[in-house]
Order: sequence, then structure tokens, then C-alpha cells
Amino acid sequence: MKIVISGGGTGGHIYPALALIREIQKQNKDAQFLYIGTRNGLESKLVPRENIAFKSIHITGFQRKLSFENIKTVLRFLKGVKDSKRMLKEFKPDIVIGTGGYVCGPVVYAASKLGIPTIIHEQNSVPGLTNKFLSRYVNKIAICFEEAKEFFPKEKTVFTGNPRASEVIGKDGIQGRLAAGLSTTMPAVLVFGGSRGARPINEAVVKAFAELAEKPYQILYITGDVHFEDVKKEVDLIGNPKNVVIKPFIHNMPEVLAGIDLVVSRAGATTLAEITSLGIPSILIPSPYVTNNHQEKNARSLSDHGAAELLLEKDLNNKSLVNHIDRILLNKENLKEMKLKSKKMGVPDSAFRLYSLMQELVKAKQR
Repeated sequence: MKIVISGGGTGGHIYPALALIREIQKQNKDAQFLYIGTRNGLESKLVPRENIAFKSIHITGFQRKLSFENIKTVLRFLKGVKDSKRMLKEFKPDIVIGTGGYVCGPVVYAASKLGIPTIIHEQNSVPGLTNKFLSRYVNKIAICFEEAKEFFPKEKTVFTGNPRASEVIGKDGIQGRLAAGLSTTMPAVLVFGGSRGARPINEAVVKAFAELAEKPYQILYITGDVHFEDVKKEVDLIGNPKNVVIKPFIHNMPEVLAGIDLVVSRAGATTLAEITSLGIPSILIPSPYVTNNHQEKNARSLSDHGAAELLLEKDLNNKSLVNHIDRILLNKENLKEMKLKSKKMGVPDSAFRLYSLMQELVKAKQR
């Protein structure tokens, strides 16, 4: 099977794509891949590291207001479609999958016009402009939140979950804790604000140090690379509690998550897929700066089912943060109940579900 995958812009679009590729490689050792992204996007660094063939097109996203820049974007889209058709004719894929980001637009559209089976994968509860546009042309739409169904044609839409969820299963939690510098005996809370960190979360955590120092649990606090030096300066002045481990970033998130009892984070789709797959309760602080406020809608899909507590950024401070952590972690019944509800929402076989959907389309085309 020859597969083209396109996705870019943020890790939330790229990591599910890489997780899917690894699942396909497991199921079909003869599978061949071509990843089409943008030259300057994160995908241009992450994909080649996995020894996957990578090609790029030049494309930008639409602005949500009338702008001359949008005319340029239309011209780039048309050239991107032309370039994508050339790459697709050369590679001759059996199927093309878009995992999100504006780079998918010309790639998946070109594939549909060439009669190649196509799938888009929507990670969020509210789709972006690119997937809304592509939904008219693709064969199938794979979703991760039931709430996303209302935005797409019913007959095309299939719930698969996020392939990244499959990658956190079966990891050694004790080794994950030791690698992160955590104790193996105390309850552990992971606090992070996404891959780049989040200043409001950082401010609340540092201000809570005095209270956290007295707690019978430990904190793994990830600042984000861009915020680490500023946080370090503050910590040097006020002191670092013994039960708080501070790091700028962690590269082995699946291993670390396996040893965590409670997560405090933004509400990105990949994070939610990972924590529900493991049945980890969470305190979700959605970013209010994202398109269509989709993180809050993602978060509510968990909090409405009792798998998470929602803490809006406007209500976030050191007191509210500690109160939320205590309410979950220091109440064994509450913690147990939330773990069960989180696990119930997880889709640990999501990568295989998406692979199976691909196989169905390819076989249907061959008939």
C-alpha cells in the first residue's frame, strides 16, 4: 500500500499523523509513505527524523477578515494544487489522508480531483476552515469528538478517535516517573501549558509554591522552553519546593503520563486523547486564543462527562489551581470516579480504527 499523508502547522496535526504511520508500519511492513507538508512548518523537522519521505508545497492560511493577503493565498492554493497533483502522479498513492492544517487543503483537494480515495482526520470538537472546505470533496471524515459530527455530512463521518491515543498504552509508569525525577511513592500531578507553555498557568503555579510545598503530593511542572528562563529567575528568588520538579520540556510524554495521577493542562486534542486513553483525570484550562474557542469545547466534552474539571483562564489563580488539585487528588472516591469516567472516554485502538477505515476505502476502489 502506498500512502500520502499531509498535515502541519502544529504538533496537534503532526503527531497523530506520525502515530498513524507507525501503526500502519506495524500492520503492513511493505507500506510506502510520502508526507507532504510546508518547508518552514514543524513537520519539516519532525517527519524526516522518522525516515519518512518528505516533500513540501508553499501555502498559507486564510485570514478571517477581508484582506489583500487572501488573494495571495488563493493563488498559492491553486499553485499548491498543481504541485500536489504532480507529486501524486509521480508517487501513485492508493490513498491520501489529511490530518489538519492549511497544507492539507491543496493536497487532499488535488487527490480528490484525481480520483484517489481520501480521508480527513479532524482532531477537535469544532473543525477548522480547511477541513470544512475539504469535507465536500473527501470520501470519509474521521472524527475524535462526537460533537464534531454536526459539522460534517453524516454519511461520510466515522468516529475513530485520535491515533496518538494508541501510543501511550503499555508504557512503564515507574520508569516514566524516575526519568522525570519524580518519587515513585507520592501521588503525582503533571502541570503543563502545551508544547510552548502558557504564561497564565506558569504565573499561577509559581505563586502557589508556598501552598504546594505543604501538600502530600508532588508536581511535575513543565514551563515550556520559551518561558523557562523567566520562571527560573523567579524560582531562584523564592525557592523551589522539594515536591516540585521543574523542566522546560519533556520529550518522552507517553512514558511520563503512564506514571501520572492527575493532569493540569490546556485542552489540545492530542493531550485529551492521551489522558483519556490512560484514564487520567484532568483539570483543563483551555486557551481562549484559539480559533472558534475550540479548546473550551474540547474541554467541556470531558467535563460534561465527569472526566475532567474545567477551569477557565479568567478564573485561574494560585488559590483556584490548588483548590481544584486538592478537590480531586485528596478525595480518593472522587479521584477513582474521575479515573473511570476518563477511561470510558478513551479510544486506545484509535490508530487501528483509522487504518481499518483506510483499508476499506482502498479495497472499495479496487473492486
